[in-house]
Amino acid sequence: MGRNKYSQHEIDIIGMLLKKKCSGTRFQQKEIRHQLRVNFEFNISDFGEQGKAFGYEQLQEAIRRGAIKILDDATIADMKAKRERDKQKDLEAKKAQNEEMGIVEEDWQETLKQWNEYYNNKE
Repeated sequence: MGRNKYSQHEIDIIGMLLKKKCSGTRFQQKEIRHQLRVNFEFNISDFGEQGKAFGYEQLQEAIRRGAIKILDDATIADMKAKRERDKQKDLEAKKAQNEEMGIVEEDWQETLKQWNEYYNNKE
């Protein structure tokens, strides 16, 4: 489940993307749904009926029925900051728990870098 509280600015952008989605190709629709999920934590499935298209009109209806709430920018910024702090806190707790259990997590990006350096230097 994503968010259900957005600023008016975010709703304007989401509405614009939904209008584009309805007129786009299958690939464009997929890309727009990805942008909605990643950039706005907006999942169409949270607000729409399964099997039915979700567009700008359905967004407005979700706002009217109270499924989506519009808050001021400062409140949304505070909410996002708190979410980020909570994620960081959970990550640190998981890392501490893994250390207690003796589990070593590798940084896959560092491992990939080492792998590439090794194979690039072999040539």
